[in-house]
Amino acid sequence: MNSTPCIYVIEDEESISKLIKLYLTKEQMEAKTFLNAEDALKELKDGCKPNLIILDLNLPGMSGFEFLEELKKQHPNELPSVMILSARDTDEDIIKGLGYGADEFVTKPFSPGVLMARVKAYLRRQSFFLEKMESYIQFGPYTLLLGSCVLKKNDQKISLSSKEYEVLEFLVKNAGQVISPERIYQNVWKVEYGDITAVAVYIQRLRKKIEDNPSDCKYIKTEFGNGYIFSSDCITSNC
Repeated sequence: MNSTPCIYVIEDEESISKLIKLYLTKEQMEAKTFLNAEDALKELKDGCKPNLIILDLNLPGMSGFEFLEELKKQHPNELPSVMILSARDTDEDIIKGLGYGADEFVTKPFSPGVLMARVKAYLRRQSFFLEKMESYIQFGPYTLLLGSCVLKKNDQKISLSSKEYEVLEFLVKNAGQVISPERIYQNVWKVEYGDITAVAVYIQRLRKKIEDNPSDCKYIKTEFGNGYIFSSDCITSNC
């Protein structure tokens, strides 16, 4: 899953468009610029889905309001997120823009730094709500996001290899059960026979990443002679 936000900038003044792109790039975001709404709509029709569209209202040809109308026709079920950036700052324009489906309204002239702060704040909210909608399992300060295959400790992402994630997810989903290394190997590696010592290696790696004291484990415990058991005492989920 690509973690770099993609922002479309629809702005006919090239100097402003380049300035916004420069600041977005500095913030580690991908920016695609369009000098008119028609070109942006064409790209959106091809299935592209940006995290956010920054939209001017006074555009040559199709206006920003007309763009929003077409966008709603193209995406009747899930409208892409839009932040209007315009010198048109009357209450009527703001109400109309938000009524057409825009999420934010920023007036010109603007501070690039403040605009970036607004963009980042919006993306944080967007990420928060997407995570709330996503199935997850929590244990202690950790959250396992099942759709994204991501582990977080509070708000910090924990780096896991794909196999580390798969082993952890399998253990967490079977919390409270003693699971043999053979069963873990068969379910994660998807083969019946192989080098099951790999399981112990991955368990050790996971303990180093999630246990405060790997020699006295709170989450992944060893049931000697039988296998491993993930503690079910602190688990909550929305699955």
